[in-house]
Amino acid sequence: MTIDEAQKIVDDWIHTYGVRYFSELTNMAVLTEEVGELARVMARRFGDQSFKKGENPDALPEELADVLWVLICIANQTGVNLTKALEASIAKKTRRDATRHFENAKLQQQPGSAQND
Repeated sequence: MTIDEAQKIVDDWIHTYGVRYFSELTNMAVLTEEVGELARVMARRFGDQSFKKGENPDALPEELADVLWVLICIANQTGVNLTKALEASIAKKTRRDATRHFENAKLQQQPGSAQND
């Protein structure tokens, strides 16, 4: 599925099952909530925290998809074409960062090495 197709599918779903979009501000709050849920899984799966009883250690795909869903909702209701926006962002980052990361000594070190600490 392309990003354009995803935007259309979400829009169709909203108008078929969701009645209407939540307000932009509500969706921003929902996005923040979903990012928090993603952060919780990341902290437990890749960080120093452990999963609590009843938490799903395999929830990463679901939480990423939830974040993407709300992000698409916000894009749809504000008229943003995410394909064009992402293409522009990639072009901007390519111009700005063409050599920057290669010149970053911190990125030349292995993650978790003593030099990073």
